[in-house]
Amino acid sequence: MVVIPLGRHIYSGATLCCDPVSWFTRARLISNPSAFVLGLPALGKSTLVRRMAIGLAGYGVMPLVLGDLKPDYVASTEALGGQVITLGPGRGYLNVLDPGEATAAAQRLRAAGHHDLAAEVLADAHGRRHTIVAALLTIMRGAPPTDREETILDRALKVLDTRTDHQHGAVPVLGDLLRVIQDGPSEVRAVALDRGSDERYRAITENLEASLIGLVGGGRLGETFSRPTTNPMRRDAPVVYDVSSIDDSQMDLQAATLLACWSAGFGTVNVANVLADAGLEPRRHYLVVLDELWRALRAGRGMVDRVDALTRLNRNRGVGQVMISHTMSDLLALPTEEDRMKARGFVERSGLVICAGLPSAEMQLLTSAVRLSRAEQDLLMGWQDPPSWDPDTGDETPPPGRGKFLVKVGGRPGIPIDVQLTTAEQSLRDSNRLWHPTIPTATTASATASSGPGSAAPVAPS
Repeated sequence: MVVIPLGRHIYSGATLCCDPVSWFTRARLISNPSAFVLGLPALGKSTLVRRMAIGLAGYGVMPLVLGDLKPDYVASTEALGGQVITLGPGRGYLNVLDPGEATAAAQRLRAAGHHDLAAEVLADAHGRRHTIVAALLTIMRGAPPTDREETILDRALKVLDTRTDHQHGAVPVLGDLLRVIQDGPSEVRAVALDRGSDERYRAITENLEASLIGLVGGGRLGETFSRPTTNPMRRDAPVVYDVSSIDDSQMDLQAATLLACWSAGFGTVNVANVLADAGLEPRRHYLVVLDELWRALRAGRGMVDRVDALTRLNRNRGVGQVMISHTMSDLLALPTEEDRMKARGFVERSGLVICAGLPSAEMQLLTSAVRLSRAEQDLLMGWQDPPSWDPDTGDETPPPGRGKFLVKVGGRPGIPIDVQLTTAEQSLRDSNRLWHPTIPTATTASATASSGPGSAAPVAPS
C-alpha cells in the first residue's frame, strides 16, 4: 500500500498501490525506477499510465509525456495545469540544435562558482544534439551515418558553438550546421582527412551535405526540426508534446518527432538536476512517458542505438521512466539480431513489466524476456479476446481484457489487477470518440434539408 492506488486484485479485491517511482524510492521493491507496458490496442495501456502520472503529480513528481500521438495525455496535462506543446506540419517547430536551457544554466553555474557542473551541462547538451542529428540522418537514409560522418558532425557542432553568440540569446539551426560543413573550416577538414585537397573534402562530405539539405529544405521530414523552437519546454510543470496532427502514413516523421521530443525532454531534466545539485533550484522529480516505442525503433537500421543513447544518458538522474509498446513482436521485428537483442533489453532492464491482453503467438517472445507461468500466459491470452456478440441490447460491451493488467517484477508471481476509472478520469479521454454516433442539432438538420433537391437529412440513431 505505497502511494498510487493502481487497481484491485482480480481474485481477492485487495487494492494494489503501484508505480515505478514509489516502488523504487519508498517501497524498495525494484532496483530500477522504470516500467515497460505491453498490450494490444484499446485495452487501456495509456489509461493505466495516465493514472500513474496523475497520482504521482499529486506527490510532486511531474509527468513528462514526450510525444503523444493520439492524443491521450493532453486533457490530463491541462487539468494538472501543465504545458501542452503542439508539434507537426504548420503547427509548431522543435529546433534540434537548440540547447534549451543548458546555456543559461551554465552561465548561472559559472556565476556561482560551479565551473565543473557548467561544463557537464554543456557537454550533455552537445551529446544530445549530436545524437539527435545522427538519428534524423538515420531516418532519412534508412541507415546510420558512417564513422567519419559522425566525427565530422561532432566537430562541426563544436565549431558552430564557437561561432554562435550565446550571450545575446542566439540559437543555431540546422541550416547553420550545414553552412559550417559547406565552408569547411580547418577544424572540420582535419577530422575529415581531406589531405589539404578541396576536391577530396567535397567528395568526403557530399553525402552528409545532401542529407542535411534534405532536413533543412523539407524532404520527408519537412521543416519541423530546422526552424527556431516555437514553444520552449518548461522544467517546473507537467509537459506533454502533442504530435497527434502527424498522420500515421508519415511514419518517418512520427519517429523523428518522437526522438526529438525525447531528446529535448531528457535535456531539460538534466539541466534541472544539475541546478539542483548546485543548490540553485529545488530538487524536482519526473515521470517520463515514452509512448509508441516501436515507431521509433522501426524507422531505420541503427535506431535502437539512438534510443538507447538517449535513455541511458538519463540513468540515475532521479527520473522514473515508462515505455509503452504493443507487443514483443513490434520490438523484435528489426533487421539485425544485434538490434533485436538491444530492443529486448529495454524490457529486461525495466523494474516493472506490466502486461495487458496479448495473443498466444507472443508468449514465446515474451517469456524470453519475462518469466511467466503457464497460468499467467493463459490469463494474458484470455484478456485479448474480443467483446461478446450482443447487437440487440444497444449497450456497448467492452472487451473482457479492458482495464486488466498483470504486474510482473523479475521472476516473482504476477499480480493481476482490474483498473476501474473514477468519474474525473473518465472525462479526460475517450480513444473511440470519433466512432460514437452523433445526433445533429436542429440547425444542422435544417441546413442539410434545405441544401437542395436530392439532399438527405441526417438520421438520428435509434
